Amino acid sequence: MHEQLDILVKVAYAALLGGIIGFEREVAHKPAGMRTHMLVASLSAMIVLVGEYFIAHISADMVRPTGADPTRIIHAVITGISILGAGTIIRGLQSDKVEGLTTAASILYSGSVGIAVALKLYYIAGGATILALIILVFFRMIERFIGRKPANIRQEFK
Repeated sequence: MHEQLDILVKVAYAALLGGIIGFEREVAHKPAGMRTHMLVASLSAMIVLVGEYFIAHISADMVRPTGADPTRIIHAVITGISILGAGTIIRGLQSDKVEGLTTAASILYSGSVGIAVALKLYYIAGGATILALIILVFFRMIERFIGRKPANIRQEFK
C-alpha cells in the first residue's frame, strides 16, 4: 500500500506541474489549457510509474519460455485509446475553434486508470480517479473565473 500511495503522490505532483504549464496556456487563450495539461502530465507519470511497478513486481511471474513480452498489451491499450481520444478533437470549419482536447486527455487518462486496476493497483486507480475529477471539475471553475476564451487557430500561426 505504501508504494501505491507514493506513486499516487508522484502522479499528483505531475498534475500540479502540468497545471502550471497549462495555466500559462489558459492566460494566453490557447485551446489546450490547464486541465488538459494536468491530465496529460499526470497520466504520463502514472503510465510510467505503473510500468515500473509492473516490471519490478509482476512481470517476473509472467515471463514465459517463449520470450513473450506482457508489456505489449499495455502498449496496445494505450495506442488504441489514443486513437479513440483523437477522434474527439474537432476543429470547426467556420470558426476555427478547437474542441475536445480535454475530453481526449480524459479518455487516455481513464485508460491509464484501467491499466492500474488491471495490475491490481487499486489505491493508485482510485486516487487517480479522484484527482481527475478534481482537475476536471474544480479547475473548470478556475477557467471560467479567469474568463478563458477559445483560441483562433489562424491567429496562432500568423
